Amino acid sequence: MSDHIARSEFTDEPLTQTEIKQTSAIPADELERLTGDIIAALKTVYDPEIPVDIYELGLIYKVDIEDDRSIKIDMTLTAPGCPVAGEMPIWTENAVSSVPGVGPVDVTMVFDPPWDPSRMSDEARVALNYF
Repeated sequence: MSDHIARSEFTDEPLTQTEIKQTSAIPADELERLTGDIIAALKTVYDPEIPVDIYELGLIYKVDIEDDRSIKIDMTLTAPGCPVAGEMPIWTENAVSSVPGVGPVDVTMVFDPPWDPSRMSDEARVALNYF
């Protein structure tokens, strides 16, 4: 198993930057570009029932960039019974796979901790008029 070179996790706030470990096999500037491009790709995926992307909704819990440039993503849904539960991980995988320089993308659906509105970014709150 390769070392994680970059790991981002949600705590109470959406991802803003990737923590870059000193043992990275990918140069820091390339890792920074990959991080920005992956976030931009995640922002192209929308829940069809909510006019906000999955990144700003706080549905992305973790993004790991491995030494071999494979990407591992943990994501959730606003509700386990979401009608697009089977499709959203595929949309996410396809979006991130389109980023130049990434290897295979693996998206895992997780429900612990459960999603709640506190995970939304300020941008999402404004878009949804949720204050």
